[in-house]
Amino acid sequence: MDRNTRITSLRMEHITKRFPGVLASDDISLSVGDGEVLALVGENGAGKTTLMNILMGLYQQDEGKIFINGQEMRFHSPNDAFAAGLGMVHQQYMLVPNMTVTENIALGYKKAWTAWKLNLQMVRERIIEISETYGLAVDPDAYVWQLSVGEQQRVELVKTLCLGARFLILDEPTSALTPQETDELIVLLKRMTNDLSIIFISHKLQEVSELSDRVTILRHGAVVFNGNTNEHSSAEIAALMTGREIIMPENTDTSCAAQKALEIGHVNALSDRGYLALNDLNLTVHGGEIVGLAGVSGNGQRELAEVINGLRRVEKGTITFFGNDITNKTPKVIIKAGMGYIPEERNTEGIVPPFSIKENFILKDADAKQFTKGIFQDKTAIAENAAKLRTEFDIRCPSTDVAAGTLSGGNIQKVILAREITRRPKFLVAVYPIRGLDLGAAQFIHEQLLAKRKEGLGILLISEELDEILALSDRIAVIFKGHIQQVLQRSEADSRKLGMLMAGV
Repeated sequence: MDRNTRITSLRMEHITKRFPGVLASDDISLSVGDGEVLALVGENGAGKTTLMNILMGLYQQDEGKIFINGQEMRFHSPNDAFAAGLGMVHQQYMLVPNMTVTENIALGYKKAWTAWKLNLQMVRERIIEISETYGLAVDPDAYVWQLSVGEQQRVELVKTLCLGARFLILDEPTSALTPQETDELIVLLKRMTNDLSIIFISHKLQEVSELSDRVTILRHGAVVFNGNTNEHSSAEIAALMTGREIIMPENTDTSCAAQKALEIGHVNALSDRGYLALNDLNLTVHGGEIVGLAGVSGNGQRELAEVINGLRRVEKGTITFFGNDITNKTPKVIIKAGMGYIPEERNTEGIVPPFSIKENFILKDADAKQFTKGIFQDKTAIAENAAKLRTEFDIRCPSTDVAAGTLSGGNIQKVILAREITRRPKFLVAVYPIRGLDLGAAQFIHEQLLAKRKEGLGILLISEELDEILALSDRIAVIFKGHIQQVLQRSEADSRKLGMLMAGV
């Protein structure tokens, strides 16, 4: 197929894919027309990413066929898919952290390689051109490790467009974006349908309704629904996904705040780029309350979570945990003091990908009495713990012996949540706890957080989802340029007031 030919139709017919112990794709058929947006939705582990990895040549189907513009295609590698004009922005970023944005994109940009020489200036100019054309703000000279999750997502999208994609597959593209960035992306993608078609994987049903023309719903690897998006409400789509009605819980109880659990006093800290990320920040969280931290991405949320957990140095100020100074203590000391932490970067900070699921469950407690016999690990106790958590948190996996890194993004998040919530911490820092989770899983996690609050646990909830913060928080702190603008009682807060404070007004 000509690399420049517009893709007017794509069909996957009777696709079946088996892994040991798992039927990941069960006789799936779907189609996408010219300039159409198809939403692909389903619970974590329903088989959405596996199906798209087959389309991109990362996996080979056991049965079934793929057609582009009526021509049967067989992709043996991602290069074959790229050559046919397909491009995918993965949920787990395919970027090299210690290289610049320009260098990352140059890796796959064959036009920049001439006579064994790499023309980085050409790549840089192409990045700027794509960024300006589609309104995607990307710094070509920044190192990937310096970028926020949202910025890395934009780099992935720019990279895909630079490589000449004429059909886009987007796997949870808004999971790491702020509400404002999400709105901008939806406008951008609608505009892009003049040039290409899109398959859009998402758990956020409001976005599915706003963006897609049709929706295909997977459950346990099979298609359970295929139809026009505008003929079904978000609630109906959610019920089809899960097989039951979803009602998100809310914090309606009166405050049960107890003693001061975490006190942050006049803290300054530097970002990875060396500028002041936290600027004289003050915040107190009590036991038995949830304090939501609202802010636009890049205003110090990540740095705050890291200084609390000993992963970033405090330049000035103090952090007190139940009356004890933990400023610049090691992560091990802080964990032993009773701190729980759900990090932003689940794949690099939340788990050890090559370790099994059951090993990841005990990362912080490998030497605890319940998991040891003398100087040896108690394999029976570790296996029983893993089986219990797998069932309780509905983690979709063939076995708890498989590597945690092989799970879908949502199931990795469940592994982290299961570990942190059940190890009985005295306090919990939860950074985007439901990022990448389907509605059923998000409902369960919110119920768990509210239950822990009732048990007296103090929780710092860092999220860019205002609906989540408003639903769960007792008090809401708004951060702007590394400083707490204001702390509001839940009854005083609404989206408009928080939005103004988040903008620095």
